[in-house]
Amino acid sequence: MKYVGMSRWMVGVVAFGSVVAHTAVLLVFQLGQPRIFFAMARDGMLPEVFARVHPRFKTPHVTTIVTGLAVGVTASFTSLDAKVDLTNIGTLFAFILVCIGITILRVKDPDRPRPFRVPLGAYVIPILGAVSCAGLIYYLPPSSWMRFFGWLLVGAVIYFSYGYRHSRLAGPKR
Repeated sequence: MKYVGMSRWMVGVVAFGSVVAHTAVLLVFQLGQPRIFFAMARDGMLPEVFARVHPRFKTPHVTTIVTGLAVGVTASFTSLDAKVDLTNIGTLFAFILVCIGITILRVKDPDRPRPFRVPLGAYVIPILGAVSCAGLIYYLPPSSWMRFFGWLLVGAVIYFSYGYRHSRLAGPKR
């Protein structure tokens, strides 16, 4: 295969960088996801079993095992392209939520202590961040959109069938 303007070694460097970057992202997801499930269980949005902490290591061992099994099984039956596309759309969507959340917090909690300031960081930078991430998502293949909305639907079903009714964040039940 011929790459316009790139020598063979350049293609190798870019490919190696891609493998390292995707491995790092997936590792961070693998470390972060059990803690997200743990926090959700602690807040009542998942069953209490997911809020258990290992007595010796003080880590959320149940969610770590469940996440590891789910990722392992999914990785066994999924192509590399599908994993990469799902990782890309998921990461970009998370960045969009963070950018929008920053702007919402500026309006809803303007007196929150902020240890550092970013020029144009209250509204312009987060909005540009959300728009640029949305622009990148737009060019992902339709199959990644379908997988993304499928997982989003699974999450919504779990939330509305269990989390919404059990959430401690919603306050006292009427």
